[in-house]
Amino acid sequence: MEFHDILFETSSDHVATLTINRPQRMNTFTDRMCDEFEQAWKIIREDDSIHAVVLRAAPECRAFSTGVDVAAGLEMLSHKNVWRQIDPGEKLGPKQNKVWKPVVCAVHGLAAAGAFYWLNEADILICSEEAQFFDPHVTFGMVAALEPIGLARRIQLGEVLRIALLGNDERMSAQTALKVGLVTEITAKDALHRRAHELAAIIARKPTAATQGTVRAIWESLDMGRSTALENAARYWQVGNPLGQAEIDRAQMPKTEWKLR
Repeated sequence: MEFHDILFETSSDHVATLTINRPQRMNTFTDRMCDEFEQAWKIIREDDSIHAVVLRAAPECRAFSTGVDVAAGLEMLSHKNVWRQIDPGEKLGPKQNKVWKPVVCAVHGLAAAGAFYWLNEADILICSEEAQFFDPHVTFGMVAALEPIGLARRIQLGEVLRIALLGNDERMSAQTALKVGLVTEITAKDALHRRAHELAAIIARKPTAATQGTVRAIWESLDMGRSTALENAARYWQVGNPLGQAEIDRAQMPKTEWKLR
């Protein structure tokens, strides 16, 4: 597939990089971009040479993404046949596309509204110092539902409701995002993409059966009770390492792998 609104790259360290690339429209998404993401996730899911993913936005844009391109509209949301209307997250999000390869998401600038489709399904989320997070739906008289429900799986309910109800009148800073656990690290903007790739490359060096099983077990547990989640998870460590043997020699593991954060 030829991509127009995203950039798709792979590197020799088994990392795929997806770049949201509509800087002239604040990296907003359209039907075409949604289709491109759906196809990109399919490629990533099926290509065993890809072990981890970096999701980022065109650096020259002052936004990671501000959601739907309102001027273009989305047919999937407005189709006259109501039963053909779907949530854009079904195409945009890695987890809704059954991608269990770890995703490191790097956010700079404004991240608003539909941008949370990506943020909510990232495995590791980092941002630059000037990043700002908000959801303007209610300001424009629209119900904020899909994005905050996904966000409620990441941060405390009170913080989710504050973002959803204050709309365009308050933006969460990078420092607050770190404090509430939305992001796990803040970098300078010019170091953001390099750091995201560094994290993805560290993950990609690990046995991919182990990392994918870990991601899948943890995310699927969010839809289950504790006992059911533990029973389900037991199958993944059996499948991920069927012989019960380590896939690396711990004695040969370089000490530089052990770092404090």
